[in-house]
Amino acid sequence: MAMASSSLAFSLSLLLLALILCFSPTQSSNTIGKGYRLISIEESPDGGFIGYLQVKQKNKIYGSDITTLRLFVKHETDSRLRVHITDARKQRWEVPYNLLPREQPPPLGKAIGKSRKSPITVQEISGSELIFSFTTDPFTFAVKRRSNHQTLFNSTSSLVFKDQYLEISTSLPKDASLYGLGENSQANGIKLVPNEPYTLYTEDVSAINLNTDLYGSHPMYMDLRNVGGKAFAHAVLLLNSNGMDVFYRGDSLTYKVIGGVFDFYFIAGPSPLNVVDQYTQLIGRPAPMPYWSLGFHQCRWGYRNLSVVEDVVDNYKKAKIPLDVIWNDDDHMDGHKDFTLNPIAYPRAKLLAFLDKIHKIGMKYIVINDPGIGVNASYGTYQRAMAADVFIKYEGKPFLAQVWPGPVYFPDFLNPKTVSWWGDEIKRFHDLVPIDGLWIDMNEVSNFCSGLCTIPQGKQCPSGEGPGWVCCLDCKNITKTRWDDPPYKINATGVVAPVGFKTIATSATHYNGVREYDAHSIYGFSEAIATHKALLDVKGKRPFILSRSTFVGSGQYAAHWTGDNQGTWQSLQVSISTMLNFGIFGVPMVGSDICGFYPQPTEELCNRWIEVGAFYPFSRDHANYYSPRQELYQWNTVADSARNALGMRYKILPFLYTLNYEAHMTGAPIARPLFFSFPDYTECYGNSRQFLLGSSFMISPVLEKGKTEVEALFPPGSWYHMFDMTQAVVSKSGKRVTLQAPLNFVNVHLYQNTILPMQQGGLISKDARTTPFSLVITFPAGASEGYATGKLYLDEDELPEMKLGNGQSTYVDFYASVGNGTVKMWSQVKEGKFALSKGWVIERVSVLGLKGTGQATDIQINGSPMTEKIEVSSKEHTYVIGLEDEEENKSVMVEIAGLEMLVGKDFNMSWKMGMH
Repeated sequence: MAMASSSLAFSLSLLLLALILCFSPTQSSNTIGKGYRLISIEESPDGGFIGYLQVKQKNKIYGSDITTLRLFVKHETDSRLRVHITDARKQRWEVPYNLLPREQPPPLGKAIGKSRKSPITVQEISGSELIFSFTTDPFTFAVKRRSNHQTLFNSTSSLVFKDQYLEISTSLPKDASLYGLGENSQANGIKLVPNEPYTLYTEDVSAINLNTDLYGSHPMYMDLRNVGGKAFAHAVLLLNSNGMDVFYRGDSLTYKVIGGVFDFYFIAGPSPLNVVDQYTQLIGRPAPMPYWSLGFHQCRWGYRNLSVVEDVVDNYKKAKIPLDVIWNDDDHMDGHKDFTLNPIAYPRAKLLAFLDKIHKIGMKYIVINDPGIGVNASYGTYQRAMAADVFIKYEGKPFLAQVWPGPVYFPDFLNPKTVSWWGDEIKRFHDLVPIDGLWIDMNEVSNFCSGLCTIPQGKQCPSGEGPGWVCCLDCKNITKTRWDDPPYKINATGVVAPVGFKTIATSATHYNGVREYDAHSIYGFSEAIATHKALLDVKGKRPFILSRSTFVGSGQYAAHWTGDNQGTWQSLQVSISTMLNFGIFGVPMVGSDICGFYPQPTEELCNRWIEVGAFYPFSRDHANYYSPRQELYQWNTVADSARNALGMRYKILPFLYTLNYEAHMTGAPIARPLFFSFPDYTECYGNSRQFLLGSSFMISPVLEKGKTEVEALFPPGSWYHMFDMTQAVVSKSGKRVTLQAPLNFVNVHLYQNTILPMQQGGLISKDARTTPFSLVITFPAGASEGYATGKLYLDEDELPEMKLGNGQSTYVDFYASVGNGTVKMWSQVKEGKFALSKGWVIERVSVLGLKGTGQATDIQINGSPMTEKIEVSSKEHTYVIGLEDEEENKSVMVEIAGLEMLVGKDFNMSWKMGMH
């Protein structure tokens, strides 16, 4: 909920023409300084190298140069290189090591290197995958890949390092494909486009604003290059929480940062999956999610009383549309105040009875929570916060702002006392209402006012009339410090807005004197950490947190939705790019408001949106207070599309949950760009209109008005349609194919060499989870030989940790092969006790792409012939694109049902195929 963002965007757009001439993105570092010279470098005791840099020529542009810098270089792992540059004499702001744990560089020493006349004998610093090389005067550095000698980063121009302005550039080959640098809404798709603005500074700016800094800051990009037909990917992270502009010109990339340090991490890859694995090894593995969170969620700002919520739940059930989680925006609160209940609209006794009812059937309940604490002497949360002294200060007093409750103070989550107080407030609220998770919103942080404000005397604030996001405090601008008015103006909100505009004044202070100027973009991150700890302590279960604002490492604690989007076709298209970016950022549990937050979508758009949103990792319909109702049952056609698409989602929940486990263990995104599975196939490098779940489950949705067909890109191989597995697309070198896509139909395909575990679905994940399993096995169409694999992770899904070895989890590897007219499939089970305790069985196998007549004979399971109970059927495949060899076109799907193979026990199954 953040309608303030739309009014913000509108008012700011009026400033654009006036301010655009003031914005100078192309100012060259050559006009700012001559850079630094390296005066010494030597090995440090921890295995790294320490060097000292001395400024060559001082100037006053954007402030005074820092005279001497300390360089620290270390190969932290075989695949990760760190290059850290800071003031040699004085500690500077860095992302706190207690928030984002990582190796610390050596402490700053008193001696500043050797004489500049000392010979520098080190030529380069080599690791097993990456090589760091440098020039001494002026100092520049390069990072190269050892295996193919490609330069990955090359600081070609002069380094600039001032107190409030840091600049560094790298050259790039023009054929490099870049991804990342978020959060923003990229109108042209996931691949970065030269000369578009990429500003990183957390803002409450509606996601409808394209190419603008939004709710999160992720100063990381992935670079994918095709060298001689083979793909190589790497990533670059500048770990810095200060505001920055990043200018991508196609052949170069320049950072202009308003504080902190240069703390670069170079991630070697070389595959996209390797990159995310190595990146999340550094920043923290994604949080494990409970099984139910992969079900469908329904929310709306404007469920004005409990009866409306009860009606929504009942209507989903009547419409036979799956629903796992019902949400409340702030409608449940008393006067928009956190940790309260509206005694009239949401009386506690009735709410508890409702929650008891839905909890018994396996449904869950989540509510919103904003960081702003209402300034109200009779409000218990406020009283306890004042007593604990937990708020961000301005000149020694809590900084006053305005959000939904009216005047508010903001908790300082960098303060350990705040973390304890916050945990106590969450416990108190959980004792009042047994919530199943928390939604932390407005945490960029959002403020309806700007500057230094006071509560007006003699009038009510807010008045209760008009929109709640209009500032009603008495405020004056703060420009007296260089923190509120820095010398370099980043392109904040897309119109060079002041860094304190509609947020906390950047000269305000946190715990230990930390300035908001430095810590601004980690506010939501620090709140997510505190919230995660609180829920874990209170519930003892796996926490579920949804956060709007994110930073590097947020995926370790929270899921993310992409904020206030529009009910437009463009917002639908952009949602795919944003989702895929967050997978790269290490936040795999991500989705957008299905059908759009505002205004109301058309019926056709909502049809198409649920056909995409049913396959978001985080799948939730959410709407604005001022829009008409848009629950999926409001239109008959949308209900049909929802039953169809969500019906498939609930069947593949075991697959999604296994992807959740993989994400937690290796960082692998749940939703992925096509190039993750086909990195050598350059045609898919810019594809933002299709996506994969895992490595082989592809969604090709309709994203345009009035279309009943979709042009989809099919990388080389065989692809089988999940809604009709006799339909297949086969291409030997990759092709674009026009697929039929009537209104209630979504094209979903499964790639060859895959074993997909499924269940029978249901209206609640708890029920779907008890149904028998089936396996879908895909071979290359018509191949006489083939091999397929799959995996399945199962556990007691609300355990705090997601891992094997606790006695309450099972992991299964599935294998299948075809050759010499024989089909074989088998499993290898790790820790089968849990699955056996649940009695889960595999009831059916469907094998696709087999060459032969389809007559399965001599069926054996675990070495014994099977003749009773089982049912065998076969159908010929129909190809959208036939194979070049007409004889190869004749392949079949074989299904064997009536099986009772235990999931928790190794099995071995085989049969012989009748041959032409």
